[in-house]
Amino acid sequence: KDGSQSLLKVSLTDEGKNIRIRIKDNGPGIPKGVIDKLFEPFYTTKPTGSGTGLGLSLCYDIVVKAHSGQLTVNSDPGEGAEFNIVLPKKNGSA
Repeated sequence: KDGSQSLLKVSLTDEGKNIRIRIKDNGPGIPKGVIDKLFEPFYTTKPTGSGTGLGLSLCYDIVVKAHSGQLTVNSDPGEGAEFNIVLPKKNGSA
């Protein structure tokens, strides 16, 4: 890195019927071609033998399929990445 401090910001927002969890960093960002594949099972950017490519796919299944939520990512190269998890409240309460 260029000597700047690595930062990770996590925030939680009550949006009425939903709760939003935002996770943002100031890292190198994620290339656009990678973002399109990020939640696919077995997709990894790590060298062969270093990862299974199941981590974010599993997260997606838990958030979206098991809890009827949303999991999205926004990133621009050089600007870090931001993951957003939106989960519906059960019966309108946290």
